[in-house]
Amino acid sequence: MTFDKWFNSQSTLIKAILLLLPVVGWICEILVRLSVLLRTKKGGHLIVFLIVLFLGEFWILGAIDFVYMILNGHLILGE
Repeated sequence: MTFDKWFNSQSTLIKAILLLLPVVGWICEILVRLSVLLRTKKGGHLIVFLIVLFLGEFWILGAIDFVYMILNGHLILGE
């Protein structure tokens, strides 16, 4: 699964639009984090994936990821 590579290769504008759409943003975050988790198999990625999976509906997590993505070009632990 290489969704994270596809997502990170998009322009910042496309990534911002995808993250701002309510359900689409949550699904994109889950797919990016699952892709990174399967590729790296690290504990930190597992913890972040579970947090986004179960608490991802809360807008604060999406807002933090959105700001981080605008500043750095990728999600938190999504590279």
